[in-house]
Amino acid sequence: MSPLAERMRPRTLDDYVGQSHLVGDGCVLRRMIETGSVASFILWGPPGVGKTTLARIIANTLKSPFYTLSAVSAGVKDVRDVIEKCRADARSMFTSGRPILFIDEIHRFSKSQQDSLLGAVEQGIVTLIGATTENPSFEVIRPLLSRAQVYVLKPLTDDDLTTLLNRAIADDDYLCKRKVEVESTKALFRYAGGDARKLLNIIDLLDQSTADGEPIVINDQVVTERLQENPAAYDKNGEMHYDIISAFIKSVRGSDPDAAIYWLARMVAGGEEPEFIARRLAILAAEDIGLANPNAILLANATFDIIHKIGWPEGRIPLAECTIYLANSPKSNSAYMAINDALGEVEQSGNLPVPLHLRNAPTKLMTELDYGKNYKYAHDFPGHFVRQQFMPDELEGVRFWKSADNQQERNQQALYDARWGAVKNENKK
Repeated sequence: MSPLAERMRPRTLDDYVGQSHLVGDGCVLRRMIETGSVASFILWGPPGVGKTTLARIIANTLKSPFYTLSAVSAGVKDVRDVIEKCRADARSMFTSGRPILFIDEIHRFSKSQQDSLLGAVEQGIVTLIGATTENPSFEVIRPLLSRAQVYVLKPLTDDDLTTLLNRAIADDDYLCKRKVEVESTKALFRYAGGDARKLLNIIDLLDQSTADGEPIVINDQVVTERLQENPAAYDKNGEMHYDIISAFIKSVRGSDPDAAIYWLARMVAGGEEPEFIARRLAILAAEDIGLANPNAILLANATFDIIHKIGWPEGRIPLAECTIYLANSPKSNSAYMAINDALGEVEQSGNLPVPLHLRNAPTKLMTELDYGKNYKYAHDFPGHFVRQQFMPDELEGVRFWKSADNQQERNQQALYDARWGAVKNENKK
């Protein structure tokens, strides 16, 4: 017999539970489905909230050819083979709708794999529906993002989980034959964590651990006892929603080591990949501590390196050490703000020419065109510094880095002022 989660998978939008902001009356995905005009999109949300189910419902409703790939196992050749099938379907007089290609865990696709999708999506050969638990802004290439709208799916609410529970008890052919007594749901919903699949898997576990002929009892005590006895009975990885990693990062940024360690423990206990935690700490060390304590990024990088060498469970110790150190460290986002401001300027002003004196002159012609003329070699001057123009002419005097209020950057600002003085300080961007 298939698992309860598969037996209860909705087949229509009316049976779909949750995500009312997307599939409720008059909402964007429901309107697209009802009009039969579905554009490519990416579903971003935690596990067990209906990403795959929603894609299948759309394909079934539109009666479109439906292809699915898993980014874990598919390569570029697999992508191209499916696109060729979609191309054939699009030309066929027997196909009623544009083929739909569903890619689960699209964030795991490499750049080349994602590149291989662009042409088919842009030409309308296929409607792409991607599913991801990772932020698409970081994991999906920009050209693909520009061709696919991102929709955010939320963890299911307790009301949603109640609906699923009642529906499983009332509608599942197997459970209908068994007596189910629901006395309390607090522990059930807490362990489910907004994940429909996990909720139904827990009900499966309660059934399997209850003798034939006895009622399946659902209450806080029974759920807690059964899950503690069977720690692998539900997907621990699914409990790590973005609100937990967000709370972790914000606790470190907010200099609260106790809260940071608590959220770290939640991720460790939930089975989060240690590399994911270490990677986020390395990003935080650069973004939120930066120049206030340059050693922070060194420790974060060392932590990322050492967990590959020692693994679990010892890896939790350097992660804890790094977490506490970063939480207690002085904070600065001046480097983060500087690169963002500079990128904003580049987007606005475009490809400004490099001043002639900064250009290399490897050929005689370049020398004759004054490439490199009047460049001042810093090491030829006292203190290995001499004032000269390094910005394009249009941006001369503009500043992007503004020091933050901490001792490290006060020292750097003093050195900066000694070198540049009012020349730049009067031209802050």
